[in-house]
Amino acid sequence: MSLKERLTNDLKEAMKNKDQLRKNVVTLIRSEIKQVEVDKRVELEEQDVIEIISRQLKQRKDAVEEFEKGGRQDLVEQTQGEISVLLQYLPQQLSEEEVTKIVKETISEIGANSVKEMGKVMAAVLPKVKGKADGKTVNQIVKQQLQ
Repeated sequence: MSLKERLTNDLKEAMKNKDQLRKNVVTLIRSEIKQVEVDKRVELEEQDVIEIISRQLKQRKDAVEEFEKGGRQDLVEQTQGEISVLLQYLPQQLSEEEVTKIVKETISEIGANSVKEMGKVMAAVLPKVKGKADGKTVNQIVKQQLQ
């Protein structure tokens, strides 16, 4: 079953079960997928759908930080619920140790040895971890390994 079919089935299931949180998150994802397909006049591949979900996840994680700064615990809890729903549609996320291992391997492949070469390393690492790790985390690990 493709990810788009799974989203459609989960939307129906959420409506039957009156699961408002899941219904809202899945509806948002499906509408963004539809918007991109209409704008570009293409049928999105599985990887493109994962990219959209990853982008939504990143937005939610950034929002949680802002809500915590503003002292809005109600919004933090709601957004964390949305994050848990989004994570169910992404491939298994890599741990920091796994990302560090990939970064170290890539650095040795490229032969990078200074922070000036961070762009090269990031360009090589990001395709390897696409959809499986947050770019911000990868950036921090690359920076740490090059220093």
